[in-house]
Amino acid sequence: MTILHPHGSLRSGARRLASMPLTAKIGITIITLYLLTALLAPHLTPYGEAEIVAAPFEPWSDQFWLGTDSLGRDTFTRLVFGARNTIGIALVTTLLAFSIGTTAGLAAATFGGWTDQIFSRFVDVLMSIPQLIFALLLLSIFGTSIPTLIMVIAVLDSTRVFRLTRAVAINVAVLDYVEAARLRGEGAIWIMAREILPNVAPTLIAEFGLRFCFVFLLISGLSFLGLGIQPPTADWGSMVRDSATLITYGDITPLLPAGAIALLSVAINLVVDWFLHWASGLKED
Repeated sequence: MTILHPHGSLRSGARRLASMPLTAKIGITIITLYLLTALLAPHLTPYGEAEIVAAPFEPWSDQFWLGTDSLGRDTFTRLVFGARNTIGIALVTTLLAFSIGTTAGLAAATFGGWTDQIFSRFVDVLMSIPQLIFALLLLSIFGTSIPTLIMVIAVLDSTRVFRLTRAVAINVAVLDYVEAARLRGEGAIWIMAREILPNVAPTLIAEFGLRFCFVFLLISGLSFLGLGIQPPTADWGSMVRDSATLITYGDITPLLPAGAIALLSVAINLVVDWFLHWASGLKED
């Protein structure tokens, strides 16, 4: 078996981590703050997620830092709980999509033949339909509960993960040490887990960050359209929709959840961009 990271590469990787650029540090800091906000949401807010605490559209004040929404719920509280719900659901969905797509992609690359053909043609069919339209159709048919939302988006997004995994795994599956493992009598699952997966992991890790952004934005978009996370659960996409009319009165409240969505997406892309440079440096070493 080929060792991907010998001691020299590990030392080089450690040096590259220590010399992380400022943009990556900023991205990691922002992501950490978002995660802490999501985890500590109940302890950071004075009110409940769906608690009506005042009249609708109260202005910003010492009591209501960001005012209230159309039902009289505290906007700051909803914004904080929105981090937990939106990020949490997007993370679970992305993990499920990667579990499906990576497993199918590795199997297609390892077994080849009819296995590869069946998986690839099925994915072609799913990818031939625009993702947003397909998601809207399926959610209209099966409902908009959170489990259904997660399953629908995970299955649709796993097609992209499958394509990438298959493409990079095929290049590894024909290398000498994989052939040697087959000649030793190693099973297909062992080869996928011990020979192929470690060598395609950096690419998949970087893709995970990008896919999370796409899933995160898709869920927010569906919520904005009324088919994503349903009220009274706080969600940034639905918060933009519910308070959109305030823009006409010069109130920037709708921009806060929209800005939270944009900032997290930018932060993840900063970290992914650095990780790709770091991983390519390890390969060169």
